[in-house]
Amino acid sequence: MKYTLNVNGASHVVDVASDTPILWVLRDHLDLVGTKFGCGVGQCGACTIHLNGVPSRSCMTPVSTVGRMRITTIEGLAANAEKLHPVQQAWCELDVAQCGYCQAGQIMTAAALLKDNPRPNDEDIDGAMAGNLCRCATYMRIRSGIKRAAELAGGAKEATQ
Repeated sequence: MKYTLNVNGASHVVDVASDTPILWVLRDHLDLVGTKFGCGVGQCGACTIHLNGVPSRSCMTPVSTVGRMRITTIEGLAANAEKLHPVQQAWCELDVAQCGYCQAGQIMTAAALLKDNPRPNDEDIDGAMAGNLCRCATYMRIRSGIKRAAELAGGAKEATQ
C-alpha cells in the first residue's frame, strides 16, 4: 500500500505493507539510518522519533497509524544542516556518548523534554529519560548533557539559587 509521509519536513511516498513499523520504513526505504533498532518491543528507546513533536517508539508504530503526522528523526532534529540542535551540541561538548548506539533515541527524548520543560531539574530529567536504556550506563553524562542543552537553548540552570 502507498503512504505519503511527512519526514523531516519533506514529503515521501512509500509502498509498504500497512503493518510495517515506521522504523523500517525510515531505515530501509528512506535511507534514514540514524534511528536505531534496539529491542523491537518499545522498551529501550533506541528507536525514538518524534510524531508531531511527541517522542514515539518507531519499532512499535505501524506505518498505517502515522497518517499525516510530522515525523522527525535524528537527521531532521536540527533546524538546518549548519547548526546543531542544542541537545546535539551539548552531547558533543560534553562527550556524552560512549558507544553511541542508543544516543539518537536519548537525544530525541531529551529534545522533547526541553521543548516542554526548558528548565528541568534532576527529577524531571530522570522521569523523562527513564524509558531510554543505555548499555554503557552514561546516565550521569546524559543528565549533564540535558542541563547543558537547556543552557544553550536559553533556559537557565535549575532554579535552586
